[in-house]
Amino acid sequence: MKKLTLSKKILIVLLSSIAFTILFSFFFIHFLYSNLYLSSIEDSIIYQGKRTASHYHYGELSDEIIEKIQWYNIVSEYEIIVVDQLEDLTSYFPYKVNYEDLVNNADNEQLKKGAYVLKEGYVEELDREILGAIFPIKGENGLIGFIYIYVPLAAIQDVFKESIPILLIVGILFFFTLFLVINRVWRSLFRPLKMLQKLSTEVSKGNYSNRIETGRTDEIGQLANAFNTMSLSLEEQEQRKKEFTSNLVHELRTPLTYINGYTHALKEKIYSSPEEAESYLATIEKETIRLNKLINDLVELNQLQEELYVLVHEPIVIAQIVLDTLDLFHIRMTEKKLTLQQTIEEDLILIGDPQRIQQVIYNVLDNAVKYSSTGETIVVHVKKMEDGIEFRVSNQGILIAKEDINRIGERFFRTDKARNRTTGGTGLGLSIVKEIVRLHGGTFSIKSDTTLGTEVTIRLLDEPTTEKEAVNDEN
Repeated sequence: MKKLTLSKKILIVLLSSIAFTILFSFFFIHFLYSNLYLSSIEDSIIYQGKRTASHYHYGELSDEIIEKIQWYNIVSEYEIIVVDQLEDLTSYFPYKVNYEDLVNNADNEQLKKGAYVLKEGYVEELDREILGAIFPIKGENGLIGFIYIYVPLAAIQDVFKESIPILLIVGILFFFTLFLVINRVWRSLFRPLKMLQKLSTEVSKGNYSNRIETGRTDEIGQLANAFNTMSLSLEEQEQRKKEFTSNLVHELRTPLTYINGYTHALKEKIYSSPEEAESYLATIEKETIRLNKLINDLVELNQLQEELYVLVHEPIVIAQIVLDTLDLFHIRMTEKKLTLQQTIEEDLILIGDPQRIQQVIYNVLDNAVKYSSTGETIVVHVKKMEDGIEFRVSNQGILIAKEDINRIGERFFRTDKARNRTTGGTGLGLSIVKEIVRLHGGTFSIKSDTTLGTEVTIRLLDEPTTEKEAVNDEN
């Protein structure tokens, strides 16, 4: 059996609700007819019968009494028959009720006991349902007569003949209004869903540019917003993947071009002196080292992001590592005539991986020196925080555009769009830094403006908790 769609399921529910409403209305009207109309008739007959019979309690059924009873037949809405003997009822009421005699043996026994008998059923000759009752009249020496009161029942359409037009008008208005509401809800509900289905197909084909505009804040609007967010995220990821591929090709093509060209020159002996050949070999070696570093950085970054690298946790004298790393940049800073301002609190102990922490400090300082202009100042701060340490480096070099701030740390992303080889680098250094800081449970932030220059701030906890450990603790 073919599975029903959501729209068909809702349609079935709505049609079932309408059918249930109609069925309920029918039974409700039938309830009014049987439980109100018939009950009121029955109560009235019993009241009239008992009242009439009680007037002649222990009396005799004389002609005067019979005439008086007959007078009730004229002024009352009921048909009243008065007889001396029960058998005489068939003369005045020669009809069968529900195709049975008016009085059977059980009814006879009931009447002899002085109790009344209700008679309800269909009379073929009258083509009508009737409701009546036979009441015994007692005398001093027993039963002296019987009163039979009955009334032809009105059909249900007759009972509600004044109400039916109103019910029809109200019903038509109700279902017309219901149709308009359902139609509006239907379009409001399924139009964005159909659009979502269509655009989801486009997403599966790699088209992430479409968006759903509903202007709604309900669940459908939230679903549309979630789809838009997903499409935007996929579009950005696709763009970054293309940039990553382009950057990777760029990074690989340049050194491979150098290696291939100089290798060909050496093979064909296209050089004028041994010194030129040596320079070719040096270039090949340099580019080979560059390629090797690029590959190692990619492998390292992948291991860090996939948490395949296990950190070493041991006490670190952070001030000593910072000072040792600064010594590595002394020559470069001297060449560029850079001024160093440092504020480093000593005796700061940090628990972490010393090799990785030094790698973080080295990469941050390397960028600060690389992107500083001649004669500028680099500021280094290391201070104690309440629950860890803060390492902050700033320079007045090349500023970072606001739109690039959030992308700092992406693979191969560099702010120097020309990607000149003077500054070097693969664009992976800060990506590795951010991953190492993350694995230590710390935070990495960067800001750049004309007042402060470019400032990188790294905060590390005294007792780092990795993301994986945090998840395990929660479980």
